[in-house]
Amino acid sequence: MRIGYYAYIEAGPRPSVAVIADRDIAEPGVGAFWGEVQTNVHKALGCDGVITDGSVRDLPMMAPGFFVLAGSVMPSHVHADIVAFDTPVTIMGLTIEPGDLIHADRHGMAIVPQAAAAEVPAAADLLARREKVLLDACRRPEFGTEIIRRAFEAMDDIH
Repeated sequence: MRIGYYAYIEAGPRPSVAVIADRDIAEPGVGAFWGEVQTNVHKALGCDGVITDGSVRDLPMMAPGFFVLAGSVMPSHVHADIVAFDTPVTIMGLTIEPGDLIHADRHGMAIVPQAAAAEVPAAADLLARREKVLLDACRRPEFGTEIIRRAFEAMDDIH
């Protein structure tokens, strides 16, 4: 099963992130599958990161640039078995289907509907341009509520 899983990761679309549900019956996250070895194996197979409700370990030794969003950090290793892959999983309350487009960062994750994917770069650019007005205003020495009011008005004019 493990080699089949690795072949699946290697053949997957790019960019990709592994989404792994920890199914330890007694205590999920009690041992970490993800650490130095698995992050380096996955990165070498072309995978850019992992999202898991399980635990991770070896933080300083993980593959450089490998993204990790995990349920916890644990010092212990575990001998994990792959029980299934290419199947829906529920991680942190969110059901993820194979092929879903996921936005994830250190704060959490969200599924981006495929129909909206093409609009994300423009929406992010608009948000950044609008927020810049307020952030620049905060850096002014005379900053106060009148400056905030004018910044909000200026933000409303950015489309």
